[in-house]
Amino acid sequence: MSELDSRIPNNVALSQDPRLQRALLRWQPAFLNWWSEMGPEGFQGDDVFLRTAISVEPSGWSHFDYVRMPDYRWGIFLAPPEQDRRIGFGDLAGQPVWREVPGEFRTDLRRLIVTQGDTEPASVEQQRQLGKTAPSLYDLRNLFQVNVEEGRHLWAMVYLLHSHFGRDGREEADALLERHSGDADRPRILQAFNEPCDDWLNFYLFTMFTDRDGKYQLLALAESAFDPLSRTTRFMLTEEAFHMSVGETGVGRIVERTAEVMAAGEDDPREAGVFDLPLIQRHINFWFSASLDLFGGEVSSNAAHYFANGLKGRARESRRQDHAALDGVYLMELPEDGALRERDVPLRNAMNEILRDDYVRDCERGLARWNRILEAAGLGERLTLPNRRFHRQIGAYSGHRFDPEGRLIDEGVWQRKSGEWLPTADDREYVRHLMVPVYEPGKMATWIAPPRSGVDGKPIGYEYVKRP
Repeated sequence: MSELDSRIPNNVALSQDPRLQRALLRWQPAFLNWWSEMGPEGFQGDDVFLRTAISVEPSGWSHFDYVRMPDYRWGIFLAPPEQDRRIGFGDLAGQPVWREVPGEFRTDLRRLIVTQGDTEPASVEQQRQLGKTAPSLYDLRNLFQVNVEEGRHLWAMVYLLHSHFGRDGREEADALLERHSGDADRPRILQAFNEPCDDWLNFYLFTMFTDRDGKYQLLALAESAFDPLSRTTRFMLTEEAFHMSVGETGVGRIVERTAEVMAAGEDDPREAGVFDLPLIQRHINFWFSASLDLFGGEVSSNAAHYFANGLKGRARESRRQDHAALDGVYLMELPEDGALRERDVPLRNAMNEILRDDYVRDCERGLARWNRILEAAGLGERLTLPNRRFHRQIGAYSGHRFDPEGRLIDEGVWQRKSGEWLPTADDREYVRHLMVPVYEPGKMATWIAPPRSGVDGKPIGYEYVKRP
């Protein structure tokens, strides 16, 4: 392995491409400076038990060792190529996939890559203070694993920009480090990535719902006729699964601890220092609705254009029957003249909604697992997903008010009832009150149950992060 390949593990023959080497080695110091300023604050000198991807094979992808985060080896990996791969959908179905960017789709593909790339550093910025209130060393380690992998996903998108988009790509790669989550002047592109995520309940729900949106965006991009983008996102999906698992199991452990207290007869879980179910439900409502916005408008000419030209498909397109989507329609209930009215939308214009359908079904499976915890504790309460029309800021339902069941309501009802549906100032204060760090190996904060097992076969009480 060359010195360059050791610094930047890759399977893209980086050592044989002097132009790309120069571009990435120029960008790397800016990335490390961004990581120092905007990455996890207060833990850059700690040894963390992290998984580092050094190849796409399972033995290389699952390499665990202690490493300080600034020394983490952010690499560039593409899934292995498929021999004679063909475009699988749209007007160009059956033609060979593209190894280079077609001129007529250059702007569209750059926009898709930049939008995806912008989400990766944004989530690191949103989570930079969380280590200071970690409920255990196990959770602290998982936070940092998510953070460094989001950094690697940024490298993946920057590689595509540098290797396929020339000067424009280099400028876009620089801009990915210049926007910042929540910045008043240069915010991140998508609003969910400007929302505060400064406590662990929000973090778990963010990784449950917002990272799950990332899964479906990556699945759609994995179908792309631009083969380097497809191969890049297919490898990213292997890491994204871990991020969603952190969120789903984290909320599950919160629900388990709350259920224990309630089953023991405590009428007010807050008296026992745990989260009450209505508070959890309000936070579910917020992050689920914010994540739904990330799919875009229900009726979208851009989505139709991307599909027609092979730029972005449906998740798991090969499992579908009709890859042209020319003749079908999608029945939607859309606001019109103060009421919801059914409309037939051409299938290609409904591609965002089709992807959102897959996402909602996936989220429902997660809610079912949390509710089984409540059922096992003998409790009658259940957590639910709000209707997809609730609290939307993007698309056909934005500008209208809906209750969590999806019923159209007026502004007066919203003002009276929204405090029952979304996190309140009292909720936020209570959550902050519980955020006390626990750094002793094997110990857990009072508001969360321990995990079922540790990392890489290690016990739960392992010293996953070596604090000074």
